[in-house]
Amino acid sequence: MRKVGLVLFLIHLLFNSAFSQFVFKAKIVESDTQQPLAGATAQISTSKGAIANDLGFVSIKDIIHSTVTVTFSFVGFEQLTRTFVLPQSEMPIIALEHAHEEDGEEIIVTATRSTRTIDNIPTRVEVLALEELEEKSMMRSANIAMVLRESTGIQMQITSPSSANQSIRIQGLDGRYTQLLKDGFPMYGGAASGLSIMQIPPIDLKQIEVIKGSNSTLYGGGAIAGLVNLVSIQPEFEQKTKFMLDQTSANGSTFNGFYAKRGEKFGLSLYTSLNRQEYFDPNDDGFSDIPQIRSLNITPALYYYFNDKSDLQLRLNYTSEERIGGDINLINNNGDNRFAFQEVNNSDRLSYQLTYRNQLDDRKSLTIKNSIAGFSRSIFELTSSPITLPDFKGYQISSFSEINYNSFSDNGSWSLGANLYIDDFEDRSSLPQGLDYNLTTLGIFAQNNKDINESLSLETGFRLDYDFDFGFFALPRISLLTKINESWSTRFGGGLGYKLPTIFTEDAESRAFVGITPIDIDNTEAETSAGANFDINYKTYWGNDWTFSINQLFFYTELQNSLVFRENPTDNFFFENADGLVTSTGFETNLKLTYKDFKLFANYAFIDTKLKFDNLNRQKPLTPKHNIGAVLMYEEHGKWRVGLESYYTGRQFLADSSQTEDFWIVGLMTMRKWKNIAFYVNFENFTDTRQHRLENFNITDHIRPAFPQIWAPLEGFIVNGGIILELE
Repeated sequence: MRKVGLVLFLIHLLFNSAFSQFVFKAKIVESDTQQPLAGATAQISTSKGAIANDLGFVSIKDIIHSTVTVTFSFVGFEQLTRTFVLPQSEMPIIALEHAHEEDGEEIIVTATRSTRTIDNIPTRVEVLALEELEEKSMMRSANIAMVLRESTGIQMQITSPSSANQSIRIQGLDGRYTQLLKDGFPMYGGAASGLSIMQIPPIDLKQIEVIKGSNSTLYGGGAIAGLVNLVSIQPEFEQKTKFMLDQTSANGSTFNGFYAKRGEKFGLSLYTSLNRQEYFDPNDDGFSDIPQIRSLNITPALYYYFNDKSDLQLRLNYTSEERIGGDINLINNNGDNRFAFQEVNNSDRLSYQLTYRNQLDDRKSLTIKNSIAGFSRSIFELTSSPITLPDFKGYQISSFSEINYNSFSDNGSWSLGANLYIDDFEDRSSLPQGLDYNLTTLGIFAQNNKDINESLSLETGFRLDYDFDFGFFALPRISLLTKINESWSTRFGGGLGYKLPTIFTEDAESRAFVGITPIDIDNTEAETSAGANFDINYKTYWGNDWTFSINQLFFYTELQNSLVFRENPTDNFFFENADGLVTSTGFETNLKLTYKDFKLFANYAFIDTKLKFDNLNRQKPLTPKHNIGAVLMYEEHGKWRVGLESYYTGRQFLADSSQTEDFWIVGLMTMRKWKNIAFYVNFENFTDTRQHRLENFNITDHIRPAFPQIWAPLEGFIVNGGIILELE
C-alpha cells in the first residue's frame, strides 16, 4: 500500500507540475521619474505577452512553467530581460531606462482610446512628438498653426485677411470637418472655430495626434476630415520649469512660461502665455497683413492622487484676445473718410476640464469626464465715414460629459461608454438676425482591439448618437493592422461620420457673419460622410548609422448633404444642402532618412477635392492638388540644432475658376543649447514669397475694401529669435 500511495503521490506532483497554470504580474515604470509606462509590453514568447494599462500594470495568465523569462520593452527605452520564479511572493516594479539612440521616442497614442504604442495600433495615427513641437515652437511660439501647417496633407486657410484668422483643412476639406480635442475633450467649435488654432500655444504640449478620415465613432460628430488631439504634459516627480521669450522682425513679442511638479498626493502645472503683436504691412498698401494682437492665456491644472490606482485632474483655462486689423491710419487713430476701414475681433474663453480615473484592478479601469466652456466673441467692422457697417456678437456655452469603461486582456481590450454634448449659441448682435441655436447630442459607443495573432490586429467600433433636432446617427468603424515582417506592415481603415449644421463656416467667417440668415433646421439635414484609407509602411536599418522609412497612404472621403453657402437677390446669405457630393481623393507619401546626427524628411501630397453638385464637377477653390515638403535637420544632442526646410504649393483655383501661381517657401532655423539655456534664430520664408508679389494685390477702396481671396502667405520674410530657459 505504501508503494501504491507513493506512486499516486508522485503522479499527483507530476500532474500539478504539468497542468497548473501561473499568473505573472508586474508594474512597468520609467526609471527617472517612476511614472507608469502605459503601453509598455511584457513578452514571454512570440505568442504570449501583454500590454501595460494606464497605470503601468501588466498581467500574463495561463503560464505553465514555474520559471519564466520575461522581456520588457517600450518605444524609446532600453529593452530589459529578467527571469522570475512563479508563483510570485510580491509584484515586481520594472524600471526601464531611456534608450541612448537619439531617434528613440516615447509615443503612446491616446486619441484612439487604447494605450498602445503607435506601431501597434490598427488605426493610422500621425504623432508630432515633443522634439518636433519644440522645434516648431521656435518658429512660431504664439500658436500651433505653424506646427500643423507643415504636416503632410494639412493646409492652413486664412479666412480673414484683416484679422488673419485661420482654419485647418485636412485632405482638402473645410475646417468645420476637423474635430479639435485637448486630452480627449472637445475643445473648440461653433463660434470659436475660426480662432481655435490661433489661440493654442504649443509649449505645454507633450505631443499632437492626428487621425485623418471619418472618425466620428471615436468622439462624436465633427470628425469627417479627421481629428487633432492635443496631449498635455503631465506633472512628474522631477520638477519641470520652462520659460521662453520670442521676438520677431514683424513687431511681435511672445512670452511663454510653464511649470509642473508632482508630489505624493498633489500635482500642479501652470502655463501662461502673453502675446503682443503690432500691425505689420510688408507691401506698404496701408492695410495690415498681420493685425495688431493683444492676447493672454492662463492654464492652471491641479492633480490629486488618491492612491496608485486612482486620481482626479482639474484643468482651468482663461484666454482673452483682441485683434485689430484693416486700415493702418485708423488703427493709429488717424482715420478719415478716405482711410476708414477696420476690423476688430474680441474674444474671451473660460473653461474647466475635470477627469476622474480609477484603475479598478490590473485589467479594468473607469474614467469619468466633464467640461464646460464659455466663449464670447464680437466682430466690429468700424468706419470713420458716414457709412455704418453692422457687427457680430455672440456667446457660446458648450458642455461635454463622458463615462468610459475599459477592460484589458492579454491580446486585446474593450472600451465602452456614453457621453452628452451640449452646444448652445446666443446671438447678441445689434441686428435682428436671430442666429441662436441649441444642439444637444447623446451618444453611446463601443470599441474593441483584438490581436488575432502576432501578425494581425483588428480594431472595430460602433457609435450611436441621438441629436434632439436631427435624430439618430449610426457610426460603424473598422481598422486592420498587418505586420508582414519586421520591415513591412499595412493598415486599412474606414468609417462613417456626420456634422451637425451651424452657421460657423469658412464662407460665413470671411464675411464676419454679416447678413447671414439662420439655418432652417426643419428643412436642413446633417452632413454625413463615408471614408476609407489604406497605407503601406516600410522601415529598415543599415548598420548602426543609417535608417530609412517610407509611408504611402491612399485615401477617399465622400461627403453627402454638404452645407452650401448661397446668396439671394436681397443681398443676404443663407445655407442649404447640396444636391450632390463633395469627394476628396488622393495619396500622401512620407520619407525619413537618418544618418548619425542628420535627418532628412520629405513628403508629397496629391489632394483632388471635387464639388459634384449644381450640375457641376469642379475642383474645390483654394485647394492645391500638389504639395511637397522637405526638411534637412542636423542635431547634436544637447548642443546644436540646425534645420533647412522648403515647401511647395501647387496651383489653385479661385471662386471665379481662374488659377493662381504655384510657389515655394524656404526657411532656416538654428539653435544652440547649453545645460539649462538655449538661444535660437529662425529665418522664415527668407525667399520672401507672398501673394503681393505673385499677383496684383492693390486695395483702392479704403472704406469698403474688396479683399482678394488669400491663397499664399501675406507676411513674407520674417526673422524671429529668442531664448529658452529650463530650470531643474
